[in-house]
Amino acid sequence: MHTFFKKVITYILKIESELVLWKYKPKVIGITGSVGKTSTKDAVYAVLSSFKYVRKSEKSFNSEIGLPLTVLGIPNGWNNPIVWLHNTLKGLWLFIWPHKYPEWLVLEVGVGKPGDMKKTASWLKTDVVIITAIGDTPAHIEFFNSRKHLVEEKSKLIKTLKKDGLLILNADDDSVLEMKSLTKNIVITYGFKEGADILGSSDSIFYNEKSEPEGVVFRVDIEGKSLPVVIDGVFGRNHIYASLAALTLSYGLKFNIINAINSLKNYDVPPGRMRLLKGINESLIIDDTYNSSPFACESALKTLNEIDCKNSCRKIAVLGDMLELGRHTVEAHKNIGKIAKDKVDILMVVGPRSKSIKEGALEEGMKEKNIFEFLDSIEAANFIKDFVQKGDIVLVKGSQGMRMERVTAIILLDQENKDKLLVRQDEEWLKKK
Repeated sequence: MHTFFKKVITYILKIESELVLWKYKPKVIGITGSVGKTSTKDAVYAVLSSFKYVRKSEKSFNSEIGLPLTVLGIPNGWNNPIVWLHNTLKGLWLFIWPHKYPEWLVLEVGVGKPGDMKKTASWLKTDVVIITAIGDTPAHIEFFNSRKHLVEEKSKLIKTLKKDGLLILNADDDSVLEMKSLTKNIVITYGFKEGADILGSSDSIFYNEKSEPEGVVFRVDIEGKSLPVVIDGVFGRNHIYASLAALTLSYGLKFNIINAINSLKNYDVPPGRMRLLKGINESLIIDDTYNSSPFACESALKTLNEIDCKNSCRKIAVLGDMLELGRHTVEAHKNIGKIAKDKVDILMVVGPRSKSIKEGALEEGMKEKNIFEFLDSIEAANFIKDFVQKGDIVLVKGSQGMRMERVTAIILLDQENKDKLLVRQDEEWLKKK
């Protein structure tokens, strides 16, 4: 979409969104952070949608144009001016003529560069703001003068809270926890550290009768009770944190906690976010291909390491470049290599920046014969389809621009449902190289 045309469309959709919010007055939840926004959005949606009419940001509609698309309930028009014309007319009609409109909106709010929060979300009036985690070297840091400036940009979402609004913070991230001082609103925290209002503990992977990993289980201390929470089909603390955030919301809004926990058991986890999939040759895939950052990649490697191989198996990590890290690029990739050395049996690195992952692993003492290097995800996919063996557990991860879902796609067992199981399978993405 041409820049001028995009600015005009964005302006029109934003005005229409403000009018629609004024008319229908839904409760608005805004979610931001550098890690776990989408997982948290989906966990919150799972809890609310069990008894309310709720709409959430589709895919990752978290930008200046993505938020209006969610508010108005219209699709992305990409480069088609006819679709955009139809979208603007639909938005206007939504305001003019009474419709059944959601009682709650769950909006993911992203920032990529300074000033984005003001452009993206300053027009919102939120009832709840949830801030997930930032991490030591967050995504998009390349475009900020420092990590501190990125944190400040994320924190600006708090200014959208209504006077009686609720702020929910991840207590395990010091930068997020410090945001308590930025508001007079009620603040509730969650995390694994003592002192969090909603406390998680005892997280582990659970297995089926065949000793295959099936999901995660943890306990939550809430309202004076210690309750078990089970989530099927996913791995990683990111989903546990997302669930804790959703349970904190339930507590803050005085919803039934048992019902909230039950809603999380089989909630609709989005593709490409630590989802467990069956692979060819009786392998298992941990598909984490939506995006990557140092914090998220380290967490994924730790999860892979924690999986108990009852039978003989190889743990394979296929790691693509982590983008938008600026001057931190080499150091961050090297550090991932050092972490991977003790977490995996086979390391595959994809892309020019990932050479530093290999260097870090070698420096830590990993044998070169166990490291494979590829130019791009297509080359890696062509190799791994003949490499994967029975019982292998394969973690696939990388930044969005690396298109690591191509690796998952080639070893996925259920090819018929590839478009539902994998990220970026719509026509516009598949056209891109």
